[in-house]
Amino acid sequence: FSLRIQTVLNMKVSSAVLFFCLGAANAWAPTVPFARIGSPGSSTTSLKMALDYNDPVVAEEFANVQPMSYEEVEEELQQSGIRPGATMNEMEVKLMLVEMRLRLSGRLSGGGETKKKPAKFSSKFEEAMWTKPAFEEFYNVLKAKGDHNSMNVVAEFVNNPDTATQRYSKSYGALLKQADRALKAPPPVKSTTIQFSGFPANMGEAACKMTLESIGAITAFDCAVDDDFPVLKGTVTFEDIEAAKKAVEQYNGMDMGMGTSLEMASV
Repeated sequence: FSLRIQTVLNMKVSSAVLFFCLGAANAWAPTVPFARIGSPGSSTTSLKMALDYNDPVVAEEFANVQPMSYEEVEEELQQSGIRPGATMNEMEVKLMLVEMRLRLSGRLSGGGETKKKPAKFSSKFEEAMWTKPAFEEFYNVLKAKGDHNSMNVVAEFVNNPDTATQRYSKSYGALLKQADRALKAPPPVKSTTIQFSGFPANMGEAACKMTLESIGAITAFDCAVDDDFPVLKGTVTFEDIEAAKKAVEQYNGMDMGMGTSLEMASV
């Protein structure tokens, strides 16, 4: 008799779990085109994603998905009843999985909140969007056009330039060249005052000032150790704008070791 009761309870629990899974699957309406398993294999190369690549939550989940193989990503999608389109490349399929995970976990927000620069970047793409104004502007133009395929190619190029070049040099050669120029473009300098961050803290304020004075005469200088990293940050004002431009051109993006690079931006 007790065995019969336990069997009935197990059947009820299994039914509840099945009902919950079906409800979650029906509640999610992905913005990336996909084909349901068993349906005619309709596919498209025009992606319509709702992912904000500057969102730390999206960046964190993408970092989790990025090391996965195509087969692993496809298997997880199929477990939820989703089959990627036949013409979708590996990056597009991975972004589909990112969106699916975020939607099912309720972490895909609608935005509207002020973004805060992360203490540590989860990918080279995220770092470029925060530290390369010319690249951010270039990428946002693609985003405004709704050109999601180009957006995905550019994101992959920033994270894995060699692999992306091998894959897309024929079909997206011009786009990759534009992305490369945007990444290498120095930030625009509109005033004689430059905000900087990244000189080693053990360099000291005096040595930091002397380094910048070697470029041109300085009228104001303020420097302090960053609260989160062992680097110096502050502002410097040059006598003329040409010296300010030279400082940005010479030092912005310079690798300082320990995974840090100099950031120089016009104020």
